[in-house]
Amino acid sequence: MQLSELPTPQVLIDRKRLVANIGRMQRAATDGGIALRPHTKTHKSPLIARWQLDHGAQGICCAKLGEAEVFADAGCSDIRLPYPINPSNATRLAALMDRVHLSIAIDHLRVAETWSQFMVEHGKQLDVLVKVDVGFHRCGIDPDLQTAVKFLQHTASLQGLRLRGLLSHAGHSYNAKSDDERVAIARDEATTLRNLANESRRVGVAIDEISVGSTATALFSASETGLTELRPGNYVYYDRSQVAIGSATLKDCALSVLATVVSKPAEDRLVLDCGSKILTSDTGRGKVEPKGYGAVFTKLETTTPDDTLFIDRLSEEHAVVMAQNGSSRLEPGDRVRILPNHSCVVSNLVDTVYLVDDLTIVQSIPITARGKVT
Repeated sequence: MQLSELPTPQVLIDRKRLVANIGRMQRAATDGGIALRPHTKTHKSPLIARWQLDHGAQGICCAKLGEAEVFADAGCSDIRLPYPINPSNATRLAALMDRVHLSIAIDHLRVAETWSQFMVEHGKQLDVLVKVDVGFHRCGIDPDLQTAVKFLQHTASLQGLRLRGLLSHAGHSYNAKSDDERVAIARDEATTLRNLANESRRVGVAIDEISVGSTATALFSASETGLTELRPGNYVYYDRSQVAIGSATLKDCALSVLATVVSKPAEDRLVLDCGSKILTSDTGRGKVEPKGYGAVFTKLETTTPDDTLFIDRLSEEHAVVMAQNGSSRLEPGDRVRILPNHSCVVSNLVDTVYLVDDLTIVQSIPITARGKVT
């Protein structure tokens, strides 16, 4: 089947770029002597996770228990949840522990103590990593050595828990304005975690793992000493924001949205059938924040975007595109491809994506973990 035969809108995955992205990140991790544990929240597909594992990944990450349950059903046996899972989910988590090797992140002592109590009562041991705030200021304990070491000492003393090490996410790297800034963020993250690990070991707390995760810094983190694991997710597809950040090129971007021009109310305004229900409303970020809600490729080969076209706004079913030079040659019925600002969100908006070679559809891939947000 050819792209011209698909009803639109549809999410397309370029097979060659996908395979290249998987291989490139795995090689970087292997060359750096560090394990790769991809985050599956980007693709939400057990099939793509299997390709990553076959390339050498040591396991996977999931954001929520619902995702982890889907991947466990598909045969993934080593799953990490780098997320502050609340003990209200204890029954589900315990059931998952019976099926896979599971580990979670913690960053609050009361939560750790509650998990400890549950595990002791049920005769289980849960692997945990303490999440450290390395500058993103979302989740994670304060990296101040004195307070952080006390947190780790207390966590290590809790029965039913097995402290594996430290975990972080340098999410602030997505706002970096230069490659040098991303390098500095990766270096600072590694330094913070190494110092904390060394101080913890000095007082008798074993730190076996130091896990970091961010596509924007992953290739730099791979060469940092002392780290044991990379957890990037977006690298499998990349997107317009990663291009703007500098961590990818247009030729690396594997995910796009196929759309049709459905209306042209004026010479400088046309409407596509890919609204916010399939094209994320996330805005761009990076060195030069890209405007609008995606880059428009008027040739389906997705080589060079038409910079005269600007996706001005989204409704649920409409993408309003403005021709910045006053007119566009596109007419109703013409097809385009859109590079979204954020590919991870797009994956969660569809049941199926289509793997393509050039303009030929290779296979459909079900997004089995779509909507698994609990």
